[in-house]
Amino acid sequence: MFARLEAVTPVFDWRLRPGGFPGLARMIVEQQISVAAAAAIWARVQAGLPELTPAAVMALDDPALQGLGLSRPKVRYLREIAGAHLSGACDFDALKAMPDEQAVAALVAIKGIGRWTAETFLMFCEGRIDVFPGGDIALQEAMRWADGHALRPTEKAAYVRAEAWKPYRGVAAHLLWACYGGVRRGEITLQAPTG
Repeated sequence: MFARLEAVTPVFDWRLRPGGFPGLARMIVEQQISVAAAAAIWARVQAGLPELTPAAVMALDDPALQGLGLSRPKVRYLREIAGAHLSGACDFDALKAMPDEQAVAALVAIKGIGRWTAETFLMFCEGRIDVFPGGDIALQEAMRWADGHALRPTEKAAYVRAEAWKPYRGVAAHLLWACYGGVRRGEITLQAPTG
């Protein structure tokens, strides 16, 4: 399957972002809004918090954080992340040395951080190559297209399917996302596999 996908997928960049507290904060800020809105709000956050640290977030009151364009839930989640780091419940330096599943567990223990956010953070901000966010709809859709199935796999089925790609599930995810983007832009037409 991957040889066929790689043959038709345009060259793509490996997504990698700065990590630590600022990396996770940015993921929270940008979730569930358009790319343009995310960029605008992130620019406001950076201007208002030039040193984006847990202490700096905790030093501002809620109205000041909302004034940067953050919704009440996002302010709450940023405070949860900052508090977890300051208390030692989630040490971003220690996170780097943890095995993947332990790191996911440490992140999802923070209120407001779900499994998808934890897995994508570990992939994009820590460069881990064997993390697979099976709950990602785009990945599930790309898997459906690549396998020539009528129905998109469930989250559980996506995780099971990805087991075969260990220890490079993150690499597989990047190729599947690139394929998904190529299909959506009309650059790729996938044919159902024959035989």
